[in-house]
Amino acid sequence: MIIRFSLVAAMGMALSACQPAIPDSGRGVGFNDSFQAGQTQRDAALTSGSSAALPAPAAVTAAPLAPMDGSAEATAAETARILDATRPGGLGNDAATNSGVEPVNASPSNPAPPVLNAEGISQENNFDAVAGERSIAGDAARIAANRAQYRVVQPEALPDRADAGPNIVAYALQNTHAVGTKIYTRRGFNKERKYARACGEYSHPDQAQIAFLSDGGPQRDRAGMDPDGDGFACTWDPSPYRKRVDG
Repeated sequence: MIIRFSLVAAMGMALSACQPAIPDSGRGVGFNDSFQAGQTQRDAALTSGSSAALPAPAAVTAAPLAPMDGSAEATAAETARILDATRPGGLGNDAATNSGVEPVNASPSNPAPPVLNAEGISQENNFDAVAGERSIAGDAARIAANRAQYRVVQPEALPDRADAGPNIVAYALQNTHAVGTKIYTRRGFNKERKYARACGEYSHPDQAQIAFLSDGGPQRDRAGMDPDGDGFACTWDPSPYRKRVDG
């Protein structure tokens, strides 16, 4: 029993000797003594308010950056072009487009730019093109030819419409008595009921008057459309036609 326990203890000691040493985690992975010393120095300088221990920033100059091809002249020319393009009235950033173009400063005193060409003007708006195709004399001859073809049509009398039924306009002008004036004798019973039933069949008084005249009116009133005997069926009124003729 004692021998077995000793053997197990010896094996545990051998395994612990093979494991690597674990570094101190308090400083963090990748941090060494030099970094910690520098950090401590910076913290002390910030705490004390002194900037003597802080490194000075790098000096900034206006010299152009060195070009990729190593040509300082090319870089200076490019820098000058960019500075000229960004100033008021500059040429812009496209050197190829602005090649050979002089910069123009905007000013009310500058004259209007000249029209270089007439591109885009249609033939109808181009005076030179129209003058070459037409003339004042030619236009006058063309107008005269069109006038010679004019034909004046004289008005003619309208044909009689025999199949159109009674003319209620002519009937309104021939009878000058007012609505409600009894001219014709009416007999019968239930005049009001017959009047309402007969006039309800027409959507407009003109239609009722035409039907009344077509069925023997105004002397006869077979359907009971003119119970007061004035010669005007239902609610038909000749006044609008009379006023139109009177002006």
